[in-house]
Amino acid sequence: MHSYYDAIYLSPHLDDAAYSCGGRIFTQTAAGRSVLVVTIMAGDPPAEPLSDYARLHHERWQLVADTAAQRRAEDVAACRILGADYLHWQVPDCIYRLHPETGEPLYVTRDDIFGAIHPAEWPLQERLSQQMAGLPDHGRIFSPLAAGHHVDHQLVRAAAERRLGTDLLYYEDYPYAYLPGALAAVIPPGNDEWQAEVLPLAEATIQARIDAIAAFASQLSTFFNGRTDLEKQIKDYVHQVGGERVWRRRSRV
Repeated sequence: MHSYYDAIYLSPHLDDAAYSCGGRIFTQTAAGRSVLVVTIMAGDPPAEPLSDYARLHHERWQLVADTAAQRRAEDVAACRILGADYLHWQVPDCIYRLHPETGEPLYVTRDDIFGAIHPAEWPLQERLSQQMAGLPDHGRIFSPLAAGHHVDHQLVRAAAERRLGTDLLYYEDYPYAYLPGALAAVIPPGNDEWQAEVLPLAEATIQARIDAIAAFASQLSTFFNGRTDLEKQIKDYVHQVGGERVWRRRSRV
């Protein structure tokens, strides 16, 4: 950890920054700039028993024990590929979080995790916002756009906006932003409130992004049909966008 970073990326989960911004991060660090990836939902799950929904995720990830620790190790490997520092906060993934009064799981279906933030989580949003005030000094800070409407992405964006306001740049949450209509649901076509900034990526940079994504071995089966499919999907999306795209709100005079 350093006292200043040229760029800080707020990553809801232990893969979002690499999936969405790996090329931009690699470009920055290759140019000698300092980058910090802060993963918010990197904490350990609560003690057993887990919900059926959480166990299904563990089975798909083929992670039986020390799941969060293994996923943090994947993130360390990915950040090394990209040349970035990393910081892991202790909030558990939404599939593990429990109602503070009843102890019941808050999100137990796919519709839950891509729906509205549970009302019991508003204190968490405030706590995250306060914790963001303690981030190192920085040049630019990147927040998820929350394309795809994942609750953890929504929480991180809302907390960042509350604390950091107009300083934010918003990255397109891959792979959700790749889904038809996901980006338009957040930034409607023709909306002049938003301005895009596209960074073209060289082939070596695209490969670094692919290698960083591949470091999250537990997650590949969720989004890809093997390494060849991973490379194809990333290259197709980069070609579609023209590189990697972030968004900023236009200044209002």
